[in-house]
Amino acid sequence: MIARLSAGLLAAALLVTGCGGNEQKASTSTNKVGLITKTETNPFFVKMKEGAQQAAKASGLELMTAAGKFDGDNASQLTAIENMVAAGVKGILITPNDTKAIVPAIKKARDAGVVVIALDTPTDPQDATDALFATDNLKAGELIGQYAKGAMAGKTAKIATLDLAPGITVGQLRHDGFLKGFGIANGDPSIACSQDTRGDQSKGQEAMENCLQKAPDINLVYTINEPAALGAYTALKAKGREKDVLIVSVDGGCTGVKAVKSGQIAATSQQYPLKMAEDGVKAVADFAKGGAKPKGYIDTGVTLITDKAVPGVESKDTTFGLANCWG
Repeated sequence: MIARLSAGLLAAALLVTGCGGNEQKASTSTNKVGLITKTETNPFFVKMKEGAQQAAKASGLELMTAAGKFDGDNASQLTAIENMVAAGVKGILITPNDTKAIVPAIKKARDAGVVVIALDTPTDPQDATDALFATDNLKAGELIGQYAKGAMAGKTAKIATLDLAPGITVGQLRHDGFLKGFGIANGDPSIACSQDTRGDQSKGQEAMENCLQKAPDINLVYTINEPAALGAYTALKAKGREKDVLIVSVDGGCTGVKAVKSGQIAATSQQYPLKMAEDGVKAVADFAKGGAKPKGYIDTGVTLITDKAVPGVESKDTTFGLANCWG
């Protein structure tokens, strides 16, 4: 999740539309599937839409798409659900902007017989949707926590956590996973500073500047995503600290993997938005053909990417990361 968060503020509203006139006319099926993403222009969601388009075409479904105007825009997503249900979709795939506030609209869709699948971000509660196709965000955090522990090689850690925002499950899961992987808990004295960034690069830089004022001896930085990590790197470089502070992150976008390759970020946990959408659309297609509704959590995979592997932590190098990145 989430270079996608930093780009969200640049997104424009996308009203519900078909994914392409020629493609829709060529379809011999009346079955429709909807995709509602947090924003429209974020590379993570562009890749997700690409996966949905590929799978819809292969399955003979007509794809409808919509997105929020910005990260956190629940109103646009609510309207999109209503429009898609009215259009007769068999299923809706959604990355919810507000994991609680969207639940009543999802319930109405499900009551109308529409299968609803969350992608990437679970609703609160998670069983408000029929299924969740997503990265195991706890595991993603745990992997970079384990990596950081090994890479610190016995050094006393002074940690800054650059988080997402309160109440967003993806951010909380990644944060908790990092602490678990590193072997500490919230409130541990090794955590010198915690700041929210909303996954934005400029806010990541500001947060890191604040943390360095509070604790100049920070030597390990966990970030919610790679834009926040690059913001932290900028702040550290301005203080001449970029060489002696370890930065770890989550997402696996192409910009982030390149930052791992260049040494700005030590490691990142890579996730796969195209697969989330592809698998979700295929599940709706099966349901439309009389199959069972998808249910429960389906893990779409996560891989630790680094060029400086540590013993006991499974990882792939940046050659693999660049071959499988997005954006």
